[in-house]
Amino acid sequence: MKLIDDTGWAATPATAEPSLIGDIDCDVVIIGGGGGGMSAALRLVEKGVDTVLLEAKTLGWGATSRNAGYITNSIAADPEMLGFLLKRERLRDLYRYAENAVHFAEDAITHHGIDCGYQQEGIVMAAVSKGQLRHARRNAKVMAAAGSSAEFVEGRAAGLPDGFLGGVREGVGGTLNPGEFVLGLRAATIAAGVRVYEHTLARDVTDTGGGVTVETPDGRIRARKALLTTNANSNGLSIAPKHLASPVWTSLVETEPVAPERLDEIGWTSRAPMVTLHMIIESYRITPRGTIVFGTRRVQTGRNPLPDRTPARNVADDLVRGFHDRFPGLRDVKPQQAWGGWIGMSSTWLPAAGEASDNVLYSLACNGHGFAQAQYVGQLLADRIGGAPLHDDLAAIWHGRKRFWPSLVSGPALYAAWLADRASDRLAALTN
Repeated sequence: MKLIDDTGWAATPATAEPSLIGDIDCDVVIIGGGGGGMSAALRLVEKGVDTVLLEAKTLGWGATSRNAGYITNSIAADPEMLGFLLKRERLRDLYRYAENAVHFAEDAITHHGIDCGYQQEGIVMAAVSKGQLRHARRNAKVMAAAGSSAEFVEGRAAGLPDGFLGGVREGVGGTLNPGEFVLGLRAATIAAGVRVYEHTLARDVTDTGGGVTVETPDGRIRARKALLTTNANSNGLSIAPKHLASPVWTSLVETEPVAPERLDEIGWTSRAPMVTLHMIIESYRITPRGTIVFGTRRVQTGRNPLPDRTPARNVADDLVRGFHDRFPGLRDVKPQQAWGGWIGMSSTWLPAAGEASDNVLYSLACNGHGFAQAQYVGQLLADRIGGAPLHDDLAAIWHGRKRFWPSLVSGPALYAAWLADRASDRLAALTN
């Protein structure tokens, strides 16, 4: 199995503008060229706003391209837990926001003509034990009460593979090739006239009262407003709220192609993409190439500045063990490659947006579910910068200037969760 360096997720795209040299002025500067940053830039330019977009690598290089391939209206935190912690109205607002984000991402694919293999097939939060199945039934009730399109399904009747007992099927969203998508969105961003500076690191951001100054290694940007869409890299900027994001490394593995009849033999007749109901999820989807992509299961923390790296061999091997455990009928299917990347986790495990200062806004719409949500929040924040009132969906995640609690996401905590998941797997093997 080949371990891919996280700088090699896609072929080198056509060059945008060179790295910034000298000082420039603009109306709005966006720091972070992922899906959220590009979406915000497209919206601002559409409204005639002179916009500069800075990216330390190339547009789309970060978490958006390393997504497991899902467009989902899921919220990272457990639905049953959210049902206990949040008021019903607040939960309904979150699920409305998340579903609208899915439709926004789907519209972006159509509007920009992006060929990324999108399949509108929903997703199943799948149970691999009787305990998880009971949890799924409770989750389905909470989600339905919150306005989600979720429904409880069971086993073979739902076309799930052997060993997957059922779960919660979401009818919204689907799967795609995230690398192809961000390359398409990058091309649309450049074509729209956004002033893009790739390979340009933002060293610091200062709110001067009358505007914003951004320092880079080779120049300075002066703007009226700034938007931070830096996610896992947020803590590297002094102006970002303290504890805004905890960087977490996630890994993915892709197999060799699997014949369709073999998928039928193991019961995966629906071909539905799945995520499990473990504390740290496992994800499984079939690509248009007939391969299976799976990931997460075991994650690792990091600190800014985040290094370029490849997946850890022991983590990749553990993912393969998990795949063999879930699909014993496919034990001979060989893994071809593993890759990964850094994502940002909020201390609440919920998406957030707010104000770092009078002239600096931020977005953290990720937690591993940010492919659609980051883009949607980018547009909503662009409208906010333009003077629009707070949109209802932005209000659902609006943090204002409130402080963030220190995150519970740590190396020991994540390792303990992995151990707990493996213990529950062993117990399920004895009782299922």
